[in-house]
Amino acid sequence: MLFFIAVLAVYAGARTPGQRAGVLLAASILFYASWKPIYLLLIGLSVTANWFAYRAMLKTRSRALLTVVIVADLGVLAGFKYLGLIIESALWLASAAGGEVVVARPGWIDWVLPLGISFYTFQMLSAMIDVYRGDCTKEIGYRDWCLYVTFFPQLIAGPILHVHELVEQLQTLKPIAWDNLRIGAFIFVGGLIKKALFADNLGPVVDDLYAHPERLDLMRAWLATLAFGMMIYLDFSGYSEMALGLARMFGVVLPLNFQFPYISRNPSEFWRRWHITLSRWLRDYLYVSLGGNRGGRFDTYRNLMLTMLLGGLWHGANWTFVFWGFLHGALLVLNRLLNNALRLLDVREGGRLDRLVSLMGWPVMFVIVHFTWVFFRAPTFADAWQICVAMMGLADPVVLAPVRLYQALGVLSTVVLVLLEPRIVDACRRRGIDWWWRVPFLLRGTAYASLVIALVTLGGPTQKFIYFDF
Repeated sequence: MLFFIAVLAVYAGARTPGQRAGVLLAASILFYASWKPIYLLLIGLSVTANWFAYRAMLKTRSRALLTVVIVADLGVLAGFKYLGLIIESALWLASAAGGEVVVARPGWIDWVLPLGISFYTFQMLSAMIDVYRGDCTKEIGYRDWCLYVTFFPQLIAGPILHVHELVEQLQTLKPIAWDNLRIGAFIFVGGLIKKALFADNLGPVVDDLYAHPERLDLMRAWLATLAFGMMIYLDFSGYSEMALGLARMFGVVLPLNFQFPYISRNPSEFWRRWHITLSRWLRDYLYVSLGGNRGGRFDTYRNLMLTMLLGGLWHGANWTFVFWGFLHGALLVLNRLLNNALRLLDVREGGRLDRLVSLMGWPVMFVIVHFTWVFFRAPTFADAWQICVAMMGLADPVVLAPVRLYQALGVLSTVVLVLLEPRIVDACRRRGIDWWWRVPFLLRGTAYASLVIALVTLGGPTQKFIYFDF
C-alpha cells in the first residue's frame, strides 16, 4: 500500500504519456526487485530477447523464428519450473526398475522458481503468435514492450493479457482522474476483503485438515475441501480484483478474470468463468493450434484432453496437477457427449427436459469441481485418494481431526456468501457507484473506519497468494 501511494504520487507529477510510462516501468522494476533482485537479470534478458524477436517477427512472420521463440521461452520455463519434476520422475523410474519405488523429491531444486514466470512467459508468447497469425501488426518500442510484460499490478499472477489489451493504453497514459480513483479503489477494496478477511482465515483450516487425511471422516473431508474451494477462489479472484483496481487508478482497464465460477451449470461454463484469461489463452493458442474442433469428433476430444492436460501441468510441477487437468478434460468431453445426445433426442431448448438438465447441472458441477480440487491441493495421489474416499463417506478413521465450531460456521457462511455474490454484485451495479458518495460523510467515514478495524482484528494470518507458486 505504501509503495502504491508513493508511485501514485510520482505518477501524478508526470506531465506526458512518456513520463507516466517511465514512472510505471521504474515502479514495476522496483516491485519485482523487492522479491529477489537477482531474478531481474532473468526477466530482463527474457524481455529483451523477446522484444528483438518481436521486431523480427513483424518483418518476416517466419514460422521458423516463431518455433525458435516458443522452444526458447518454454525451455526457460521448463528449466526453472519443471526440472524438479523431471529429476523426480527419472529417479522414480530408475528406482522402480531396480525394485525400489519410493524416491523423495529433491528439495534443493524448489528455490529456483522465479516469481510470475508462467504469467509473463505466456504474455510474451501471445504477442509472438498474434504477429505470426497477422492479428497484430503494431510496432512496439522497447520501453512499452518492457512495461507490457512487467506492469506491476498484474505482473505476478495475471490477468494474462493480449498486446492489444494493454499496449495502446500504456502508450496513451492520461493524468490521474477522480472517477478512475473512485472506481479503482472500490474494486481494490473488494479484492482486499476477499483476500484478507476470507481467504487468509480459511488457510489454517485447510492446512490443518489436509495435513492428516487419515483423520478425516465425511464431514471433515467436505469441510476441508469446501474451505479450499472457497479459499482458492477468494484468494485468486481477490488478487485479480486488486490488480484491476490498482491498474484502474492509473487509468488502465484490465479484463475481468473471474465471473462467479461456482454458479456454473456445466464444465464449459465453468472455464468461461474461472481464470478467464488463462482459459482464453489455452483456447486461442493451444486448442486452436492443435486443430480445435475443425476435425472430427475424436480430434476435438483429443484436442480438449491435450489442452487441459497441459493446462494442468502449467499450474504446477506435480503429477497431481496433470491429473487435475485430465479430470477437467474428461468433464469437457463428457459435456460435449451429453450435448450431442440431447441434440439426437431432439430436446427443445428451453423445454422441460432442457430446464431439468440445467437445474441439475449446478449442484452436480459444484460437487464435481470440489472433488477435482482435492487433486489440486493434496501433495500426493495417496493423500488425494484418502480424502476422496472420506468425501464419499467410506472412511472410518480411528482418530478424528479436531474441528472448532467457529471454523465450521466460518466455512459454511463463506460458501453461502460466495454463492450469493452474483446477486450482491448485480444489486450494486443496478444502483451505480455514485450512490455511495450520496451517503452522508459521517456514515461513510464510519464504514471506512469499521473496514479498517475489521481488516486489522479479523483478518487471518497473512499468507502469500496461492498463484505466486505457479
